[in-house]
Amino acid sequence: MGHFRDSVDVRALRFAVGFPVVLAAAFLVCAFLVHSDLPEPLAVRWTDAGAADFAPFGAVAGIGAALIVLIGWAVLLQAAPLSRPAVMRRLMMGAGLSLSLFVTTVLAAVLVGQLGLANARESRVDVSVLALGSGAALGLGVVMGFVFKADERWSVDDDQAMREALARELDPDLARDSVRVWVHARSSVFVMIGIATLLPAALLAIAVPWLAALLVAAAVLGAALLVARIRVDRSGFRVFAAGFVRVMDVPAAAIEAATPKEVKAADYGGWGYRSHGAATALLVSSGPAVVVDSSDGRQLTVSGGSIASADNIAQVLSQVAARARRNGEAAGL
Repeated sequence: MGHFRDSVDVRALRFAVGFPVVLAAAFLVCAFLVHSDLPEPLAVRWTDAGAADFAPFGAVAGIGAALIVLIGWAVLLQAAPLSRPAVMRRLMMGAGLSLSLFVTTVLAAVLVGQLGLANARESRVDVSVLALGSGAALGLGVVMGFVFKADERWSVDDDQAMREALARELDPDLARDSVRVWVHARSSVFVMIGIATLLPAALLAIAVPWLAALLVAAAVLGAALLVARIRVDRSGFRVFAAGFVRVMDVPAAAIEAATPKEVKAADYGGWGYRSHGAATALLVSSGPAVVVDSSDGRQLTVSGGSIASADNIAQVLSQVAARARRNGEAAGL
């Protein structure tokens, strides 16, 4: 129970559950107050010729109240979990309020349009009630979205951030032993990829849609291969193609040497990920790179961005490798 309370905004949850129920109850009370002035059965669908489908008053009132509750819950409850971004929670709270009020407005317009009639075939939906109620529902939803305070609560991510901050305080060298870098090709390369694939895809979209989709997929894949994320810390050296596909992983203790170097992509088989025997490379362009030699005989080469960035990555890799070897020797003693 405690975990559940820590994962939801209790006040927002109470409102999300209670408001649709109260609104549905208010609709039922008002519907029964005007029941004597309504025809039986009630019209529930209209065509150009007039009322087409009918239902008993009890069914209209009961199903209408159920719709108010279910639609309200479906949207308003999305604003309760604390794991969701604050902006999304605000949007869901405002949208849920608007939808609940709009459904109530439609039901009210249906009933008001049939007041005082002996036969529901002569009825129409009351446009004035529908227009005024819809405007009010939209306006109140916007107001709710702005005034709802989506409080930020302590979460698992905050616990992790606190642990990392404490670790940095206790070990000042920890920050110097960590590097996170994104590298990518020049913007002109992405522009060329777009011109070579997206423009032909737009022309082919009408005639051959599947081929257009294939070209777009090729463009996305080609652009992704020219982006990489490099992560260095005391655990080792990792490189992720497109930012999330791990293609290189070397433990710190297995790093023999790390050297900044000017490379030509053509010497490694071109841009992107390449693997030939013991040599592995991920180059997004020619230029500054880092060459890492591991104890198992592998040689890994990755683009380093700028000269300064490549030098920094190589320096930090040398530091963490030396630290890992010292710790290993101390443990052996």
